[in-house]
Formats: sequence, structure tokens, C-alpha cells
Amino acid sequence: MNVRVVSKNLPYLCGQVSALLGNTSVFVKLICLVVFFCYFLSYSETAVITLSVTPGYFNPPHFWLWTAFTHCFLEIHFWEVLVDIFTVLLVGKLIEPLWGALEMLTFFFIINSGVAVLCAIFYYILYMLTFNTELLFDVHIHGLSGYLAGVSMAVKQIMPDLILAKTPIGKITNRNIPLTVFGLTFVMWAIGMVEGSYCTMFGTGLVVSWIYLRFYQVHNNGSRGDMADSFAFATLFPNVVQPPISVISNIIFSLAVKCKLCKKPVRRYDVSAPTGITISLPGADSQDSERRRQIALRALSERLSKTAEVKEKGAKENEQGGTQWPSMDEPEKDSPSPTNISVESGSIPSTPAPQATQDGDKPTEIVTA
Repeated sequence: MNVRVVSKNLPYLCGQVSALLGNTSVFVKLICLVVFFCYFLSYSETAVITLSVTPGYFNPPHFWLWTAFTHCFLEIHFWEVLVDIFTVLLVGKLIEPLWGALEMLTFFFIINSGVAVLCAIFYYILYMLTFNTELLFDVHIHGLSGYLAGVSMAVKQIMPDLILAKTPIGKITNRNIPLTVFGLTFVMWAIGMVEGSYCTMFGTGLVVSWIYLRFYQVHNNGSRGDMADSFAFATLFPNVVQPPISVISNIIFSLAVKCKLCKKPVRRYDVSAPTGITISLPGADSQDSERRRQIALRALSERLSKTAEVKEKGAKENEQGGTQWPSMDEPEKDSPSPTNISVESGSIPSTPAPQATQDGDKPTEIVTA
């Protein structure tokens, strides 16, 4: 029965996938194809070691630096391949039209290469603390887990207030996605669905993507990063723990500024503003306006779709009932004379005008005030 259902719906699914791929860029199609075909290389242990980031081989003295660019295309589980392809297609539909193909390509390689470097350093530090050689040579870092984290961070930046679900605890928006999925990776690791490196890659992907989007991403107007308060690092966490995390993140930011790893945002004061002195941060206004534009466009599209559904429903009801809306061009019928209308609530009904007599007398005129 299941085979029959699958075989019956397979042409439809293939048509939908081909239509979806047909509306995406060459970059998105290439990533999907490479990830799909590299899955079959996972059955070769030599290919896994050669393409994956192994901390013992990535760090000195081996320097397998090419694995920083190849590890992201190799997946061990087929369900991970499906998740990767779906995510890349989603990026091609939602984010690429806003950023452009070149920026998406830059974001892809920066996130994946940064994840490879940070994961290798992380496992090397663990080795120095535990002296467990399995952390250097038995751990293989591969897949697009870090890129998935980067995509969740980008969605949080672009559409932070989009409501995904309403629960008794509260509303789940895009602000909650990065940390929620990060916690979900530990659950999947605990039940054996993924390896421990999957959680490490996702966590480092969150860090790398936030740093890049916050300080270094170049926008069309020439500004860098997104210094809006809604995209601060503390906003990744629940409201209860945001104050202490803000203190820690501000200290780390101050140290990074002193080390010249990033620049301190310059506040601009507009004294000539009609409503008083205004303070603006570079990159914040453009990103906020872009978010508002996206929210307005989404609300407009939803309203238009609802209006179209109401009109279609009304047309169907008219066809079934055989009734038609009155034409606005039809002339109005003569309204009855006020003398023929009986008025309730105590008003005196008017009487018809008296007829002329045979003697030629004129009818008596009644003058009312």
C-alpha cells in the first residue's frame, strides 16, 4: 500500500522539486548536486578521512587545510542530505534575493571555513586537557551543520518577529530558532541520531555567523555589519539571562576593540532634527528599515491573498445561487411619493390633495410650516 502511494505521488514530487530548482540560482543548484553525490563517498573510509576535518591532521604538523573547504559537502546520513538540500533551497528563495548570489557565496565559505578552524582548535584544546588521542584522530568534522546554524542566525536578523507557533508558554518567533535548534542537537546526539561533532559544528556556526553579520558583512549602501539592539548577542538567550550575558559580551567586545579585531561603532548626533537630538548607529537604520519593509510586504501579501479568497468564495456562491450583484449603471427606480408612505411613531399621515369640483373651484392648498 505504501509503495503504491509513493509510486503514485512520485511524479508530482519530482515535478515540484524540478520547479523549485528551476527558480534558483546556479550556486544553489551546484551545492545541492555536490552534497547529494558526495553522500555516496561516505561509504569509503578513505574518502571520509580525506574530505573531513580531522583535528590531528588539520593542525600542525600535517596541515590538511583543503579539508576546511571540502568537509561541508560530505554527509554520513541520508536524512542529513535531505535537510541540507531543503535548507539550501530555502536560502535560495528567502535570503539570496536580498543579499545577492555573490554575498551568499561569501557567506557560505566564510561560515564553513570558520567552523572548520574553530572546531579543530576546540578539539585540540580538549586533547590538551584530557590527553585523549581519540579527540584528534577519531573525530571527523563534516556536513553543513555549521551552515544551518548560520542560516538560522540570518533568518533571525532579517525576520526576527515572525511568529512560528503559539504555545501556552508564549510565542515562538525567529528570535528563538538558533538557541532552540542548538539545544535540539544535543537531544539528537543523546539518542544517537548524530555524532558529537554535529553539536560542536552547530555551536561554532552560531558564533561565526553572528560575528560576521554583526561586524563585517558589507551592505549595498557601503555600511558594515548590523549594530541594531535587536541583533545583540544577548538576544539569542531568554529574557531572564540577558542582563548577565550582556555584561560578559560587552567585556569581550571591549577587549576585541582594544586588540583591533573590530571597530567600535561611531554614534552620529543630528542636532538639526526637528524633534530634537537623534542618535544613529551605522548599519542599524538600514537593517531596521529592511526588516520593516519585509514585514510590510509579508502583511500586504497575506491581506491580498485573503481578499482574493473572499472574492473567489463570493463568486462561487453567486454561481450556485444563480443571483448576481446589481449593476451600478442601472437607473434608480422612482421612489414613492412621501404622501404615500405611512409613518409610525406618532407622526400624522398625509392626506391626498383634494380634487377639483365640477364648478371649477381650485383645490385647497395646505401650507405646512
